[in-house]
Amino acid sequence: MLSTKNELLNAKIELNSIESDYNDKISKARSERMSALSASFSTSADVSKLKNQYSNYEQRAGFYYIIAPQEGYITKVIKAGLGETVKEGEAVVTFIPGDLQLAVQLYVDPIDLPLLSKGNEVRLQFDGWPILVFNGWPNIYFGTFDGKVVAIDNITSANGKYRILVAPDSVKNQHQWPEQLRMGSAARGISLLNEVPIWYELWRQLNSFPPDMYGNQNPKPNTSKAKK
Repeated sequence: MLSTKNELLNAKIELNSIESDYNDKISKARSERMSALSASFSTSADVSKLKNQYSNYEQRAGFYYIIAPQEGYITKVIKAGLGETVKEGEAVVTFIPGDLQLAVQLYVDPIDLPLLSKGNEVRLQFDGWPILVFNGWPNIYFGTFDGKVVAIDNITSANGKYRILVAPDSVKNQHQWPEQLRMGSAARGISLLNEVPIWYELWRQLNSFPPDMYGNQNPKPNTSKAKK
């Protein structure tokens, strides 16, 4: 019996030793796990720091290039020298879009401006295309193209005249504008006014009166007429 009690006591002591050993191992594993998590968090912080640094480098590298808002062509370089300092908001190049809608800008004398309004029909002739004009006979103009007034400036330009913009007339579309037209091509516009007697047109020119101002835009026609 004493021998059995001794063996039981030894078993309890061995059990406590095994339990203490496993507790030490579990604590060591937990400590290693927390060390691994700490290293992981430290690595994540380093990755975030590197990403931020890379983003800063990428943005700085992007400052070497000027990105256009759309595709197009550079027509003139204003800052062409190496090492020049460019201020914020300063023009560097002149740029035209690649996909654009053509329009003609014409300049009108102030005396003729009251005769024009948006939507007026205009006949255009472009340099490089043959043109044969019969004055006063708009139906037999050869080489002219349809257009209409889409915009009129409210103030005069540097040359003392008013600028108007003429776009292709999509309603009539009798003569489409040439596909070979490019930006800067020279053009001339012809806009017919109302039919008036010759004496009235001479009187208007001598007195510098616009015909629409005094209610004479549609007087009764005479036997001989003039068109402008």
